[in-house]
Amino acid sequence: MEVKQIDFSKKLTDEQVYSCLVENYETLGTDWVTHQWNWINGVYISFQDHVKFLILASLIEKTLNFYHQVNVTQTYDQYYSKDNLEIDRFSISELCEKLELPKETLRRKVLELEKLGVIKRKKKVIMLERSAYPYVKPINQIPLTSKYLARVSELLNKEKLYDKKIDKNIVEKVIKKNFTLCWRWYYRMQIPWIIGYQKMFNDLTTVHVIGTIMMHQALNTKTFPKDFSINRDNKFFVYETLANPLQLTKPGLSAMSISEMTNIPRATVIRKCQFLIKKGLLKINEKKQYFLTGNNKDQILNYQLEFFKEKSKFLARILNLIAIS
Repeated sequence: MEVKQIDFSKKLTDEQVYSCLVENYETLGTDWVTHQWNWINGVYISFQDHVKFLILASLIEKTLNFYHQVNVTQTYDQYYSKDNLEIDRFSISELCEKLELPKETLRRKVLELEKLGVIKRKKKVIMLERSAYPYVKPINQIPLTSKYLARVSELLNKEKLYDKKIDKNIVEKVIKKNFTLCWRWYYRMQIPWIIGYQKMFNDLTTVHVIGTIMMHQALNTKTFPKDFSINRDNKFFVYETLANPLQLTKPGLSAMSISEMTNIPRATVIRKCQFLIKKGLLKINEKKQYFLTGNNKDQILNYQLEFFKEKSKFLARILNLIAIS
């Protein structure tokens, strides 16, 4: 059998991907906001509860880490063919540290998952039952992530940093073939991202609500300055631009619209928006439509730049895997 030689000179670095993301934010920004909103929407829809999903995702990440440690890679179909998944050495304290949530909250959510029959626990061993799979199986997320990766690869190809021309179908095929490896990378990017925003906005439902308003404004902004990507202080213009309702081609979002888009109860949406208004992060017009104020743009932009480093690692790993596949 012929052994394929790998040309390491063509390997993408995290820094190359990071530079591409920053320099092409005008092109990629809306795609990424939409990608992340779809993910957090999926997180909530599974149980009408963000925390329950993150508990399951964290437990699954433990199994993916174990496969990585013993150098085993399973396909998407192989991984989800099992009757259950066993997670060893489970503890509430470990979840508490990972998700940065109170022990009492996590203990209550784990008990609720047990009552749903999604997990079974025996001392420090926990089993994810097959009934858990529909809640966490990334049926919709893999195509969305593959589409974004293909967009990034196209820009890297134009900059002559990435030789391979790929489309979303190729990306999806490689992710599913190397599922336990790729989705470990994915969770290692996404779980810290959402926990970081949780600390910033008080709770995950508030993150979901303001993220929905941000996505709406990103999709309906009229124009951006030509130097939209970076200013002289190396910060994105995006949040400040999106916070201007005069830039919108469509009205802001009402509580009812946010509720319909997210499945979060309207009363909860109103309560979270009132909290954000008191914090100076949202404003409301005479039609009771909500807009970003941009008052926390420095905090958002600094966190966004930090997260882009982790995002770049994920993208570089997947694209390099595709290059040698």
